[in-house]
Amino acid sequence: MDARLLSFQRLLDIMDDLREKCPWDKKQTLESLRHLTIEETYELADAILANDMSELEGEIGDLFLHLVFYSKIGSEQGHFDISSVLNRICDKLIHRHPHIYSDTVANSEEEVKKNWEKLKLKEGKSSVLEGVPKSLPALVKAARIQEKVKGIGFEWATKEDVWNKVEEEINELQEAVNDATDQNHIEEEFGDVLFSLINYSRFININPENALSKTNNKFIARFQKMEALMKEAGIPIEDSSLAVMDTFWEKAKKIEKNR
Repeated sequence: MDARLLSFQRLLDIMDDLREKCPWDKKQTLESLRHLTIEETYELADAILANDMSELEGEIGDLFLHLVFYSKIGSEQGHFDISSVLNRICDKLIHRHPHIYSDTVANSEEEVKKNWEKLKLKEGKSSVLEGVPKSLPALVKAARIQEKVKGIGFEWATKEDVWNKVEEEINELQEAVNDATDQNHIEEEFGDVLFSLINYSRFININPENALSKTNNKFIARFQKMEALMKEAGIPIEDSSLAVMDTFWEKAKKIEKNR
């Protein structure tokens, strides 16, 4: 038997054992696993950004376990099982890739995406945006919304057009802040700025979630280095002025750049 099938069968057998014999595994439900799956997904995302292949391998395995666990519970409840789950995604992939499994022509990534969205509408979806999860983090959700409407041609022509929109939204935000009479309006304009920047990120081939995550990590590392330098100098950070902290911030920045 194929080594891949043997490995997958081993996981299925272990899942059967755990569900039957382990007190913790026996108690789990679809709902109780949900937050754990979300946590595992974020751990997977962290491993990808860290480019840690060993950690990534482990996190992929953790997610596999969760998917098998959901399928096991579905089987116990008579709704679905691992075979129906896998066959369903196989059928969907074949249907959504007619340029591979039929006679449709798609010679570019953009043509594939457009075909994908058009097929989804033909399948009975009431909206191009119907498949965007409600609980996605706002930044990721904005990028997903923009990708989906792009699939049916609702898109700016050039990155210059998008940047003009960014500048327009920044000006509108500044006007709302200067007016300072309606906090809800300021919030709305701020959201428009973020949405337009996320749109621009696609035109310059930047994933906004990854970019912001890397900036967050860079800030954390630099701030913690600043804390360490101040501690070495015997200067309590909680009693320091901004000017003093800024001096050590620049030192931390130089150390980081010289690595």
